[in-house]
Formats: sequence, structure tokens, C-alpha cells
Amino acid sequence: MRPSAPAILEIPAATDAVAAATDPALGLLPVWKLSDLYPAKDAPAFTADMAKAEKLAIAFEEKWKGRLAEAAAKTGAGGIGEALGEYEALDDLLGKIGSFAGLTYFSDTSSPANGKFYGDVQAKLTDLSSHLLFFSLELNRIDDAVMDACMDRDPAAGHYRPWIVDLRKDKPFQLEDKLEQLFLEKSMTSAAAFNRLFDETMAELRFEVDGGKLPLEVTLNMLQEPEPEVRAKAAAALSKTFGENLRVFTLITNTLAKDKEISDRWRGFEDIADSRHLANRVEREVVDALAEAVKQAYPRLSHRYYAMKAKWLGMEQLNFWDRNAPLPETPTALIPWTDAKETVLSAYRGFAPEMADIAGRFFDEEWIDAPVRPGKAPGAFAHPVVPSAHPYVLVNYMGKPRDVMTLAHELGHGVHQVLAGGQGALMCQTPLTLAETASVFGEMLTFRALLEKTRDKRERKAMLAQKVEDMINTVVRQVAFYQFERKVHTARKEGELTAEQIGELWLSVQGESLGPAIRISEGYETWWTYIPHFIHSPFYVYAYAFGDCLVNSLYAVYQNAAPGFQQKYFELLKAGGTKHHSELLKPFGLDATDPSFWSKGLSMIESLIDELEALDRA
Repeated sequence: MRPSAPAILEIPAATDAVAAATDPALGLLPVWKLSDLYPAKDAPAFTADMAKAEKLAIAFEEKWKGRLAEAAAKTGAGGIGEALGEYEALDDLLGKIGSFAGLTYFSDTSSPANGKFYGDVQAKLTDLSSHLLFFSLELNRIDDAVMDACMDRDPAAGHYRPWIVDLRKDKPFQLEDKLEQLFLEKSMTSAAAFNRLFDETMAELRFEVDGGKLPLEVTLNMLQEPEPEVRAKAAAALSKTFGENLRVFTLITNTLAKDKEISDRWRGFEDIADSRHLANRVEREVVDALAEAVKQAYPRLSHRYYAMKAKWLGMEQLNFWDRNAPLPETPTALIPWTDAKETVLSAYRGFAPEMADIAGRFFDEEWIDAPVRPGKAPGAFAHPVVPSAHPYVLVNYMGKPRDVMTLAHELGHGVHQVLAGGQGALMCQTPLTLAETASVFGEMLTFRALLEKTRDKRERKAMLAQKVEDMINTVVRQVAFYQFERKVHTARKEGELTAEQIGELWLSVQGESLGPAIRISEGYETWWTYIPHFIHSPFYVYAYAFGDCLVNSLYAVYQNAAPGFQQKYFELLKAGGTKHHSELLKPFGLDATDPSFWSKGLSMIESLIDELEALDRA
């Protein structure tokens, strides 16, 4: 996911997408074909799978609960390997059901029918999960030596060794079974409920510009328009509407921060971000080193670049709404969808035909939802669904160069998800820190392919500037977001925060990270409200910086690599969640625990700024 989730309204087929296009110049924009999962919300196949899942979940609990220690002593029938196989099949089925409900909802979050469908399915899946909750808890109560012997003896159990070893890392933070069940069931009326409130509130917001009432994505896109007055009007509209809805966003933020604090306290996590680090299978020291390296680089990266940009735009300081303004050299023509498709696939093909072939299926088999439309989830994401099905990609395509890069980013995720699917439902999921590898690498391939074709000095400058801005947004901005979250969650421990207090924390990290060349004026104190990662995945944001710096280092290896890099890269993606980042990076000679690792990644951004400065002098 990018830094960036009807009475009977079914998702139209891609052939019906003409009306959804926001501008005829973009061409036909595809709408995803969710019928690959189920024909409709009320389809017999969906109803049958819900009934099947319930029957299998209850039967699984009756068959295995209280018997796993005994199963660990067996090989073959009745052993742990058999239990894991049944559990994985159930996980795949439940994931397919939940994905269909989620993708239907995110297609139009403003639809009450979609909201009810999504909520009802989530509630049902939570109920079914309560029958399966015992499994991981009981597995973790088996002595490690007994489980190791079981996996050595039984190939069926040994197949799941990475998953079992990974599961053990949760042992110190496990609660007793009834408490775990209570946490699971109450999540529907706590975190999940406030996540849905955020999504539906954000989908319904409208921002008034010149008498027109626009959705979030369209208004944010106006901040990239060449006319300063258009950007100023969009910023004013955003600030006004965010300000009018501060109470609800403040309540959501306070509630979710407190909910997380309660969970962390009961489980015994020391640091407010430790649960995220555990989920990411990354050490706190590694993340701390990344955050500190980026913070130390603020003056060399964002401060320096924005000072240059202010000069290019003839300003002493940039207004906060000018941060992503295009340079005068930037081409203004909209990029048709077919051109965006060919640009990305050509770049992927230049790296490896297999990569382009996988990405091409997303276009050919209607796995992409591209148009901007009322109620559709903002931003962009690639959803893996389950290995027995296929991923889907959501973008809000408006024909900007950044939209092409977003497409390259999300298709990178999609390629990764397809390749990792071979690991099966339990082991295909990649920790967030590594999940950004293929997406950022896909962006880099696309950027480099375009840059190599560019001979015009002015166009090259515009391309380099846009790439630097995207990297600053991915690295500097996301680390600043991480620092903001740390401040909010730390302060929330002392009591409920007012909107003004949250705004002050927001401005403190923004001023530090953006630097003196950005004028932060009234209205910007509310812009924390629309960042979905703060709501859906606390402390997710550092994964973007982790991924960008990692890919910068990885790309440098690729540029100097002997034949065989592509194969190593595909092996990294195919590994899914079966290997730790240290093991995955070792074939490339990279080590994220080395303090100099992050400096190498940041130096690539600095070198692009150097090139821009040289172009400016030439």
C-alpha cells in the first residue's frame, strides 16, 4: 500500500468503465473483475463458502483442540503436519471470503449496503476465527524441543518449519486462551469499528473549490497543478474541511491509541512500536538506526532540496501547499492509460520478461481498478487476496506522471504477491519492511527506463526533481510520520489529547523534517487527519523508508552485478514470509544491521540532488 482502504450495486465489468473515466484523454480505465472471487454479494457460491467455512472451523476445533501435544508425537495421519494442512486450507478460504467483502466495500465505501455487507462478513469471520484461535496458542505451549523433533521426523510438519519458528516469536506476548478470545471478539467493536468509521467519514468528505464539491483524491491532486492559485485554493479547501471534522478524527485517534496501549500493556510490550516491529520481524535497534540516519540526513536531503525548489519557482519560501508543485519544465499533458501501461511493462520487461508477463496479467485479466469515482477508497493498494485466487490492485488514476509511478509501485507489490503465493496461505505473507521491496524496485526500474530515454535537459531536470520529491516523500516524510506517531502514542498515555495538542505534535515534526524553505502557515495543523496508515496500521509508515533505502542499496548492486541478479531477486520475492531480512539480503552482500547500510541508501537520494544541482549550474 502506498504513502500513501448499494442496495444492489455490483462492481461493473471493465468493459463498462468508460463512464468512470474522469477525463476522456485518459482513455478507457479498467475496473476490477471481482467475479473471479464470487459473482455477487448474494451469489450462491458466496453463501455456500460461508456455510462451508463455518462447518470446517467448528469441525477443526472439535478434532484438534487439546490434542496438539499428542499429535506432535505422531507422524503422518493424526500428526501436526495434517493439522497444519487443514488449518492452512481454512485460512485460505476465510481469506478469500474476507477479501471479497473488503474489495467490494473499498470499491464504494459510501454505499450503506456495501458497509453492511463488509461489517456482517467481518463479524462472521471474527466468530469463525474464535474456533481457530486455540491452534496457534496451543502450538506455542508445546516444548520447543518436542516441536523440533516433530518437524525433523515428519516431512508434512517440517514443511511449515518457517511458520512455526516465526510463531514462537509471539510466545512472550501471548495471553491465556480466554483473554485472547476476548481480545479477538471485542476487536469488532473497538479497533475495527473505528477503522470503519474513519473510512466512511473520509469517503463522504467533500472539499469546496470554486463552488464545486470534490472528493479527497481529486482535491489532493490539485496540489500538483502548475497554477499557484489552484494549489492555494485546494489547500484552503482541505484545511477547512479537515478543520470542520476535527472532533471525529480526534476521537478516532484517541480511541485507537488507547486501545493499542491497553493491548500492549496486557501483552507486555516495552516500547509503543514493539508490536509493529514484532509483526515486521525486524529488531527495534534496526528501526532506530534507520530513523536516526534519516533524521540526521534532513539537512542534506529535504532542507537542501526544498531550498533549491523555492529558487526555481522564484520564491524565498515555498508554501506548504507548493511542496509537490510541478516545475515549469514538467510536461503538462495527461498520460493516457495505455501509455502508462506500456511504460511500466516495458520497464519491467527490460529487467526480466517474467516480471512483465506477471504484471501484464493484471491488465489482461482485469485485476486493476483505476478510475476515480465517488465513494471509492482513496490512495492506492495491492491486495494479495489468497494464493488460491490472485491479487488485485487499486489506483486512482488521473494521468499525472506520479500516477504512472504509483501504478509501477502497486504492480511491484502484485508481482511480489503472485510469486510469494507459492509458499501457501500461511507462509506467503511478507513482513511490511520487505513487502515494500518489489514495489519500490518496480518504481525505480520505471524511473530509470524513462530517464535513460530522456535527452532534453529541461525534461531530465523535471524527471529528476519529481523522483527526488517522491523519495523524500517515501523516506523523510514517512520517518517524520513515524516520529509523529511516537509522540502521539506517548502523550496519549498521560491522558486524552485535544485536537490542538495533536496539531502541535504534527507541526513539530513537519517543521523539523521539511526545513526552513517551507512556510508552514495556519491550516496545516489539521493535515494529520487524512493519513490512513495512522488509523489502520500504527507505525506502518517506517516500512516505506526501510523499503526505499533497501531498494536503493539493492539497485546499486544490480547496476554493478554480474549475470544472475534477476534470479536472486526472484528468489527473494518467492520466499514470502519464510526468511528473515538478514537471510534474504545476504546473497546481495547487504546487511540492514550494519549502521552504514542506511547511509548507502540515503546517499543515492543525495546523489540525485547533486545531479539536479549540476544541471542547474550547466
